[in-house]
Amino acid sequence: MMMPTDSVEIVEVAPRDGFQSIRESIGTDRKVLIINALAAAGCRRIEAGSFVSPRAIPQMADMGEIAQHIAWPDGLRYMVLVPNRRGIELALASGFREFGYVFSVSESHNQNNVRRSVDDSLEDLAGLVERLEELTEPWRLRINLATAFDCPFERRQSAVRVAGLVAHIQTLISGAEIALCDTTGRANPRQVKALFTRVMQASDDPRTTWAYHGHDTFGLGVANALAAYEAGVRVFDTAAAGLGGCPFAPGATGNTATEDLVFAFEECGVTTGIDLARLLDVAEDIAAIPGGCVASHLRHVPRERVAG
Repeated sequence: MMMPTDSVEIVEVAPRDGFQSIRESIGTDRKVLIINALAAAGCRRIEAGSFVSPRAIPQMADMGEIAQHIAWPDGLRYMVLVPNRRGIELALASGFREFGYVFSVSESHNQNNVRRSVDDSLEDLAGLVERLEELTEPWRLRINLATAFDCPFERRQSAVRVAGLVAHIQTLISGAEIALCDTTGRANPRQVKALFTRVMQASDDPRTTWAYHGHDTFGLGVANALAAYEAGVRVFDTAAAGLGGCPFAPGATGNTATEDLVFAFEECGVTTGIDLARLLDVAEDIAAIPGGCVASHLRHVPRERVAG
């Protein structure tokens, strides 16, 4: 049952997961303005982008320049996706100390997404952890398990396999944030709650924190997030305006819209710390970017009704 005094963390992923879905180049200045506006709206955790090969994702080629111009106020946490050791070094040189790493539960999707086997991805993760443990300054690592609920090639994934991969991650690093990702948006609330309950109860690392990353392909994005909340999850990935769509998951539409989930939580008495009116202004700016796939319900509701 949701308690009125409870709170959640929203991780705004539009600047990475959303922007990378747009083929046409978005100007660096426009990206910086949007990131700063999200921060001003109260988003305290933002996935600012990724340090990947520009050949693989040209949209992320300007991450170093973005890092020089975005605001870094106290209390704001920026996370960047890194695929390998080179990505870590570039991110460190740009001032980032919070990193995301992704691999798929499904072998087929992992091959399509990162061009390697799941075992190879786990080996790469071990190398990244070793590099991070050499640092003298504080750092954080998030591991995203893509296709944890469904794969576009293999369909529903085994809960036993997901739990086994989580256990393996915990042998490599203690205290990481582990996100189970509904990459295709095909999960349902019962499935989401059951899988999180299983892996969290089986966890041997009390320092692990848990996150949910959902898409709204079948209109269940908010419902699935609330189900994860009921299982004990308190960190949620969303994208303003619902921007997004995995290029390696055919048919997957945008991420769950930040404004939709913020509204749902706040209406239930769960605080997010985000100014919904200002967030909606940013969502309108994001929705205006050419080539973006957006899917937000709240943007289409008259503002006076949202505030009411």
